[in-house]
Amino acid sequence: MSVLTDAAAAICLLLGAFFSFSAGVGVVRFDNLLARLHVVAKPQVLGMLLLLTGVALRLQDRGSVTMLVLVAVFQLMTSPVAAHMVGSAGLRTGKVDPELLKTDDGGATGPDAGR
Repeated sequence: MSVLTDAAAAICLLLGAFFSFSAGVGVVRFDNLLARLHVVAKPQVLGMLLLLTGVALRLQDRGSVTMLVLVAVFQLMTSPVAAHMVGSAGLRTGKVDPELLKTDDGGATGPDAGR
């Protein structure tokens, strides 16, 4: 059973490292705030959860796994809030191109939608 859990832990750690690395590359490569916000909020959280799962599988200690679960819950609770706050600040300060806020039907979304 130890070989199976070690293999699962290794897969989780490698996938988590890949997603975290791709999030970092996306922050550097993407050109606008909304694209960067997406790459920070989505693959980074998945990478963190996979890394935490890999470490939990490797350690298999009740206290350590409990702490890792708390870290995962905290990450899941704070990441959407932080992304929303950064997006709202970007809209308020004009860092988001208004062309990106248009919908397919020609309408606009955001703070100036009703004007």
